[in-house]
Amino acid sequence: MNQDQYNATLERLDAEIGTPKPPVAQLIALDAHALALMQFKMREIILDPWLHTQDLCMVFAARGIGKTHFAMAVAFAIATGGTFAKWSAPKPRKVLYLDGELPGGVMQQRMLMHCPDVEPEPGYLRIFTPDLLPEDRTMPDLATFEGQVAIEAMILDAEVVIVDNLSAWARSGRENEAESWLPIADWILSLRRRGIAVILIHHAGKGGLQRGTSKREDLLDAVIGLRE
Repeated sequence: MNQDQYNATLERLDAEIGTPKPPVAQLIALDAHALALMQFKMREIILDPWLHTQDLCMVFAARGIGKTHFAMAVAFAIATGGTFAKWSAPKPRKVLYLDGELPGGVMQQRMLMHCPDVEPEPGYLRIFTPDLLPEDRTMPDLATFEGQVAIEAMILDAEVVIVDNLSAWARSGRENEAESWLPIADWILSLRRRGIAVILIHHAGKGGLQRGTSKREDLLDAVIGLRE
């Protein structure tokens, strides 16, 4: 979605009552020979070995284990072309970090804790924190079309989007119902088609697995559980 399309969508949202539906695209199926000749862009490594372009991933852990510390370290490694733990980024890539819980001052402290000796180039690590919202605005809900449109303006040329955390950014529906996951699934699949990798940060449930419906994991390329 370019800026003109984004502005047009906002105007439609203001003019219409209810949730607008995206237009239905005409679908095509190619003959096997034609498909074999298509020049698709191949996946590239972002953070070796588990994160590639177009990957959809989840990192989950119980409260207090360090999900945000982990995600921030990953973000800095990707944005600088550096390393984290045993993983390395072959080159710097642009990252959008969507934080949904921390106060702005705390986020600044976390950034200082994880910023490496080589800082990201301007524009390579952009961070949203709820304290940036005007007083009369609420957090976008990624489980709604309006929320997804609001986030679209921040994605721009990002190659990786980190959503920290899923419960803060997707508040509609019930976590244990598979149907409630469908709007978010459609959204992250649309990012995949644009070549964007997505990392979802999520809470662990009482049983130690990711909290909520297991249907979330059907689309994911990698799931990382953090333990003490």
